[in-house]
Amino acid sequence: MNPTGTRSGTQGDSRRHNPAGNRWRILVLYTAFAAIATLANIVTQDIVIRLRTDTVGLVASVLAGTAVGLVTKYLLDKTYIFGFRPRSRAHDGATFLLYTGTGVVTTLIFWGTEAAFHMLWDGDKTMRYLGAAVGLAIGYAIKYRLDRRFVFRAPEGG
Repeated sequence: MNPTGTRSGTQGDSRRHNPAGNRWRILVLYTAFAAIATLANIVTQDIVIRLRTDTVGLVASVLAGTAVGLVTKYLLDKTYIFGFRPRSRAHDGATFLLYTGTGVVTTLIFWGTEAAFHMLWDGDKTMRYLGAAVGLAIGYAIKYRLDRRFVFRAPEGG
């Protein structure tokens, strides 16, 4: 058995393997993994920006932080949330691309919500951060559902 209670060597499907009694466990883990990935992102950005403090360094820090956060969250989600075991490296790579795609969609929700709060409250920093928190919460809730349905879905006929 793997960490999610599915048999080793199978592709997990949270709809099958996470009954109602297990939803709180998934919620807590998913939230913790989001926090871990966010921390990995911020720490990476901080390291990179210390190495180069100009505009190139800023862009490099955002890109590096995003990459580290994305890979961190993917590895945690696929193992502990969805119990996913790829058939091959190519299958894992294709799955990662789908995972990244759902991340783009939900990042746009997050950025849009943050920007909307910023504009609605005339640039108030506190309200912008509140918008970011609301956008992240909505984005992660949607991302979980998209990942469950399109990324870590059960194999055909199984």
